[in-house]
Amino acid sequence: MFRLVHISTAPQTLWFLYGQVGYLKTRGIDVWALSAPGELLDQFAVDAGVSVHDLDMQRRITPLRDLATAARLWRWLRRVRPDIVDAHTPKGGLLGMLGAWLARVPVRVYHMHGLPLMTATGTRRRLLRWAEMVSCRLAHQVLCVSASLREAAVAEGLCRPDKITVLHNGSIKGVAAETDFNPARLGGAARNAVRERYGIPLDAEVMGFAGRVVRDKGIVELVEAWQTLRAERPGLRLIVAGSFESHDPLPPEVESVLRTDPRIHLIGFVWDMPPLYAAMDVVVMPTYREGFGQVAIEAAAMELPMIATEVPGCVDAVQDGVTGTLVPPRDAAALTEAIRRYLLDPELRRRHGRAGRERVLREFRPEDIWEAQYAEYTRLLTLRKRI
Repeated sequence: MFRLVHISTAPQTLWFLYGQVGYLKTRGIDVWALSAPGELLDQFAVDAGVSVHDLDMQRRITPLRDLATAARLWRWLRRVRPDIVDAHTPKGGLLGMLGAWLARVPVRVYHMHGLPLMTATGTRRRLLRWAEMVSCRLAHQVLCVSASLREAAVAEGLCRPDKITVLHNGSIKGVAAETDFNPARLGGAARNAVRERYGIPLDAEVMGFAGRVVRDKGIVELVEAWQTLRAERPGLRLIVAGSFESHDPLPPEVESVLRTDPRIHLIGFVWDMPPLYAAMDVVVMPTYREGFGQVAIEAAAMELPMIATEVPGCVDAVQDGVTGTLVPPRDAAALTEAIRRYLLDPELRRRHGRAGRERVLREFRPEDIWEAQYAEYTRLLTLRKRI
């Protein structure tokens, strides 16, 4: 048995590991987690049955404060003495790799979920680039959630090609398509219940978006496309599932449309997404950057076509013309046309939706991803002569 510590600045990230943690525990691994304090971290400890520790960590790069945080993390790791540290998100990776390096943890893994530097400029971009390079340098192995993200990281010179890899077919968790994300199990009752709850007519066409409600997610272009299509199709509705965030705010006029249009339904952050997907007809993800389009494969499992942007991460999750449609980022006209095409062609929606579900069942089973992760941990420990 060995001890594994997952580190993330935000406890929300740990929830992506929920099924994996349970699987690893059945293989005899002692799993711990460290993140910023909060109710979500406490709930994760209870539901996942793991030991947790809270440490105040800011998402922004703040060098002096970060050094102090890394020192506290180092002291904690010296006490816990893990065999592996697996650190997630850019800031979590920086602090986790630095603290684990100082504590001489035998195996250090940086889990790259995305590259915020791709849309950053100026000093912020330089800081983010520096953080990524340090995390990659101090890690024994870097794991990417998608092949295209790996390509971008190598092209940016962040990591050596021989040190960075993708497990299985990518994604951090896959999709439980046979159980939770199964439209046949949910049936029409879930679709009707969600629509009735939010006052959406049962026969209305519904666009859906799931994710952080910030500029980087392409919300400006989504609202522009919505306003065009809203005028064309009086029965059209838009469901937005996600939270507004202050660090990447929307233009005031865009946020105003979202908050005041009676045909837009702001749901907020949602854990239980399958019923919401069941109420949608097409899902839109016009993001400027992505690590891996988890929403895309969740929607695909629910037999929904996905419209996403042709950026790293999305190109792995969506097969253009097969399971959905890829459009250029920041192109509201192309986005509008792609949505319009699906709204006008229900058979195309069904065909791409069925193809998407078949692909998810074939390539993104959670159990396959968990097994690949376990195999990677044991391989790394063997190399470090700890097993």
